[in-house]
Amino acid sequence: MTHSPSPRRPQARIPSPQLPPPPYPRIRAGLWRRGLGGGLALWALTAVVTYATGSTAPLPTLVLLGSFLVPVVFVLWAYERHGRDLGVSAVLGCFLAGGTLGVLGASLMESSLVRPSWGTFVGAGLIEEAAKLGALVLVLRRMPGIRGMRAGLVLGAAVGLGFGAMESAGHAFDAAVSTEGVDLRTLIETEILRGVPAPVGHGLWTAIAGGVLLSFRRPNGRFRVTAPVVGTCLGVALLHALWDSTHGVALWLAGRLAGAGTDRQLFAEGYLSRPTAAQEHLFTLFSVGLLVLVSLLGVAWAGSLARRDTSWKNTP
Repeated sequence: MTHSPSPRRPQARIPSPQLPPPPYPRIRAGLWRRGLGGGLALWALTAVVTYATGSTAPLPTLVLLGSFLVPVVFVLWAYERHGRDLGVSAVLGCFLAGGTLGVLGASLMESSLVRPSWGTFVGAGLIEEAAKLGALVLVLRRMPGIRGMRAGLVLGAAVGLGFGAMESAGHAFDAAVSTEGVDLRTLIETEILRGVPAPVGHGLWTAIAGGVLLSFRRPNGRFRVTAPVVGTCLGVALLHALWDSTHGVALWLAGRLAGAGTDRQLFAEGYLSRPTAAQEHLFTLFSVGLLVLVSLLGVAWAGSLARRDTSWKNTP
């Protein structure tokens, strides 16, 4: 007697274990490159439309794109390469809240620093660097687990770049407004001159100070004001002051070498009356050369700090 095969019972499906979500958003490699290319194209298109139509409606877009493009792209690169494990909220919070609070604090404290001088530039450097570090501490006060050199370099750069973007936007608005209306040429020149060196300015200085500050942070989240932290803050403030004073120093050097005298008033006034062709060439040479020198000093300093932290090379 044959038995017909019994129908197979449907097997119970064993649920697979739920994998935990990754600790950071998956960002495709090279997103910062596409952001830079697309942002430049949009900025150029906005400039052409503004020039062709003569309308003031695209001006806010032009100002914001020109001021925030390079800082945002650099922060995206830093997050992609070295800051994924820090979290988006920390990086974004340092860029937005840190930059805004830093600019507001520095603006309130710098209201009395008007006339260009060595004291003014040093005072501005001390005030702005202190304001940015204060913003970094404020953002990270509820994130006690974030500490170490690498975290400080990345998040300090985010705060500094946010500060630089906000400050550049203000300078761009000032450049766009003139007694004769909107000066589009001056606006574009200002955005280019401030946007290109943005990564080696505010972002670099605060990255250095933030790296040292977070490297001495206690495991419980408390910040320590040690001698290296104070010395680093003074050092980056000096770099800041040197950067701001390059115009006056270049003007003084050009006047001295081209026979315009060595009057220190040239440094304070910020211009040469009836400059010769030789003086103009020397001024351009010294201005660019001094900015490059200050940038190289900052890059070398940040690089030496990064090489001390082994986690810098092992980031995801």
